[in-house]
Amino acid sequence: MNQTIVHPITIAHEVRGRIRLRCRVIGNQALDPDYFEAGLEAIAGVMEVRLNTRARSVVIRYDGRNLTRSAILAYMADLPVKAIEGHGAVRTLQSPLSLAARGGLALSLLALPPVVGGPLAVILSLPVIIEGLVTLWNRGVKVEVLDASAVLFCLVRRDYFTAASIVFLLSAGDYLEELSENRTTGLLKSLLKPQVERIWIEEDGRELEIALDQARIGDRVVCGAGELIPLDGVVVKGEASVNASSITGESVPIHVQPGTEVLSGSVVESGRIVFVASHVGAETSMARIATFLEQSLRSESESQKESDRLADRLVPVTFGLGLGLLAVTRNLTKAAAVLTVDYSCVIELANPVSVRVAMFTAAKQGVLLKGAQALDSLSKIDTLIFDKTGTLTRGQLVVTDLHGINGYDEESLLKLAAGAEVHYSHPVAASVVNAARERGLELPPTSQVDFIVAHGVSAYIHGQNVLVGSRHFIEEDEGIACDAVDEISRILQLEGKSLLYVACEERLVGVIGLRDELRPEAEEVLRDLKHSGIARIVILTGDAELTAKAIAAQLPSVDEIHWELKPEGKATVVQEMQQRGYRVGFIGDGVNDAPALVSADVGICLPRGADLAKESAQVILLREDLACLLTGRLVALRSQKTIHRTFYAAIGLNSAFLLLATFGLVRPVAAALLHNFSTVGILGYAGLRSGKVPARPVPRAASDDREG
Repeated sequence: MNQTIVHPITIAHEVRGRIRLRCRVIGNQALDPDYFEAGLEAIAGVMEVRLNTRARSVVIRYDGRNLTRSAILAYMADLPVKAIEGHGAVRTLQSPLSLAARGGLALSLLALPPVVGGPLAVILSLPVIIEGLVTLWNRGVKVEVLDASAVLFCLVRRDYFTAASIVFLLSAGDYLEELSENRTTGLLKSLLKPQVERIWIEEDGRELEIALDQARIGDRVVCGAGELIPLDGVVVKGEASVNASSITGESVPIHVQPGTEVLSGSVVESGRIVFVASHVGAETSMARIATFLEQSLRSESESQKESDRLADRLVPVTFGLGLGLLAVTRNLTKAAAVLTVDYSCVIELANPVSVRVAMFTAAKQGVLLKGAQALDSLSKIDTLIFDKTGTLTRGQLVVTDLHGINGYDEESLLKLAAGAEVHYSHPVAASVVNAARERGLELPPTSQVDFIVAHGVSAYIHGQNVLVGSRHFIEEDEGIACDAVDEISRILQLEGKSLLYVACEERLVGVIGLRDELRPEAEEVLRDLKHSGIARIVILTGDAELTAKAIAAQLPSVDEIHWELKPEGKATVVQEMQQRGYRVGFIGDGVNDAPALVSADVGICLPRGADLAKESAQVILLREDLACLLTGRLVALRSQKTIHRTFYAAIGLNSAFLLLATFGLVRPVAAALLHNFSTVGILGYAGLRSGKVPARPVPRAASDDREG
């Protein structure tokens, strides 16, 4: 259960559809503004949230309904504790009107006499100077100290217009930078589609309206054209065209009918369906995505932290240069010009702008990244390890061959195996049972069923002990000879089929061949991943050696394959690869993949993966298509390249401005203009470039940098 903190709130101003609230917790130094805003914007009916941490207030624009207003006040009064587990980021986006007023006052100093202009310039400069002093006392030499020093030097020289102009340019720069960052954060938060508040369900032949939080697993939920699907479930009645782009990134509507799975957050475009709810509350797809995105807004990657550390180290360098120049030349103008040039702003802002836009782009293309570190790690891996079943293959085994011996024909062999496997929730067992049911076979009653993980099943049918499983289980663990089927087993394995051995009363009675088809896009995606810089592709499987090699033969891009692996062996392979110096990504979807997903540098899970696998992974594909993995990789690479380019641009441009200021070739106002314009330009480049979907890579011999 989420912990909350109760605190008083005050309504400062209100008109229909817009409310301004004051609350002491908004000024808390530990407030996480992104998480706080995401919680408000996730409320159905809320359209815009503007936070001012210094004024301890928030302005919320909503649909004007009393229900929405009540939900806003309830959220504010009972705020999640997670909202105050941040780093105390300041959020004070100014209005364009106040910005224009500062610019007008600065211009007026050109005409006003010093006796009037002096006090006005001091009043305008005071907030900047005070912030610089507070920052110096609490955090040391940071960018606020540079700004305050530049303004103070101009006031000492009685250059009131320059002091006021610098204050205005600082405000304009802050406004544009925060506007840019808010927009990129808003892109991510736009994926937090609000849930509906009330839903219709079928009960005893009637349709009833209930609150969403009253829904239970098994409820028959009714959805018509234009309505948001509020819960995950399986359609049991009706047909419809459903747009699931907000969840899967797939823009083409899909046709759903009885038996089709539907996801919360999708929209019914036409038709009408009734579906049985399979997940409710925090377990729905939309709620999970909301949680992941909220986490991503809070997280920083190692590269982002390194950028912040570098930016912090560059501030004292600029400050020292300004003071040194003042000491040598006694020229306050040159010193002030130097101090207006700051490396840290653009270095600190370009990284999160690029990362958040890239995460939004990836999500729209069907790849959900749990934070900046996931994006960072995905760009740096050089080895991909695939768990074969359900990732490279469809994960839907089909019985292809039945070979009975010792008096058993195909039908009796299948009937015996399916009877033993019917209570076992494993893909192999499900395939055998489905094959028996498709043939209309009546399964015998079973008793004393025992599941041996990664080996097989032991059960009693008509008083006889039946064993179904791998050759290792039948021959080595149970001591039953399998030589009689060696030839057929070898043929089936050469065809890439998995084998299931069946024994009854300590005698082998047959072998069953199953095949799991490769995904049609598998080889093309693996080849393109290699072109993107992946050095090694490894497959892990529990199949026998011949079956594993037959699969690998269909995938020329595979460098290494491990067969007959037990579940715990997957994490061991990941760790061994890491010890050899590789940066490893692991792709899996089962409960037993969780240790490997956690051990890898980046864990990747498919959409139908088990809940534990999704929780353990850092990257989740939202579509059953490996091309999403390639897209995620390319978006991550483009984001990292963009970050590097913006970093070098920031260093190069600001160094040039610093040189001009040092030699007195630009005055403080011009230096501030150059610095702010270059910062906004670099941020714009970072956002635009990271928002493009990269083209598929081609071999490096043909193109060294196709992305441009």
